[in-house]
Amino acid sequence: MTYVADAKRYDQMIYNYCGKSGLKVPAISLGLYRNFGSTDDFENAKNMIFTAFDLGITHFDLANNYGEPRGSAEEIFGKILVQELKGYRDELLISTKAGYDMWPGPYGDFGSRKYMLASLDQSLKRLQLDYVDIYYSHRYDPNTPLEETIGALDAAVKQGKALYVGISNYPLEKTKEAIKLFRELNTPFIVHQFQYSMFLRDGENGMFDLLEEEGIGAIVYQPLYQGLLTMKYVNGIPKTSRIAQNVDSISADQITEERIEKVKKLNVLAERRGQSVPQLAISWVLRQKAVASALIGARNPEQIVENVKSIQNLSFTEEELTEIENILE
Repeated sequence: MTYVADAKRYDQMIYNYCGKSGLKVPAISLGLYRNFGSTDDFENAKNMIFTAFDLGITHFDLANNYGEPRGSAEEIFGKILVQELKGYRDELLISTKAGYDMWPGPYGDFGSRKYMLASLDQSLKRLQLDYVDIYYSHRYDPNTPLEETIGALDAAVKQGKALYVGISNYPLEKTKEAIKLFRELNTPFIVHQFQYSMFLRDGENGMFDLLEEEGIGAIVYQPLYQGLLTMKYVNGIPKTSRIAQNVDSISADQITEERIEKVKKLNVLAERRGQSVPQLAISWVLRQKAVASALIGARNPEQIVENVKSIQNLSFTEEELTEIENILE
């Protein structure tokens, strides 16, 4: 049966301008880092995409190396797009990235012009698209001149293969330099994507201030700190978890008794607000003015439904913010 999107998909979702650009992004975006590879359940992946779109999530975030094996998340999403979502292309915001190890030899990693542009061509083939909406440099490359990486992103736009560009995981000083270089080239640089959560707050050390001042949006990933900001680990490490199976995840030593106690206290506050801990954690990252969207991952459609409910209560009293700070200190 051909998928038909929910007619009410835009009724509840909140859409924020990404910095000072004209592009709006949903407050909740879906990342396809895990659970969308060729070794994962295709029907489950498809149902997660459908559920997300039916809830107003228009932004689907990928990278060249996502999925197992690398590149398969783009292939799976491309297959779903062609088979079920082709008629909705102009309602979708599709992003991809390059910057991590992708193929053998000296040209398949980091930030050279050769790698960045070759990788984009490969991504477009896997996605079965003529262009992506946002193309990112996935990480800062200390061995390639920043001008070269920025120039490659600019070329992607001028070639018609990307509408906007972004950077991801760049340190503060290099972000400042990148902003200047993009401005000189008049490149539509609109977003910086980096990790931010109650348990990892580096963005508060000048990054949010810089992005807000310069009119660049932030899309933050792992707002649940890979599941630690849920009740998942309160009673021990589940046997089905990635940690127990030694799959790419946080390490068991990060699940400390101190953090578990913090989660329990956050749960008390969340319940008073009519939320779960994940909903509280997502709402909390969205309080930052520079944050346009919280990028979530999911194992099943139910988790997406649960996380999207966080937008139903995004306001915090000063007392609540103070209580959160006291819990987290």
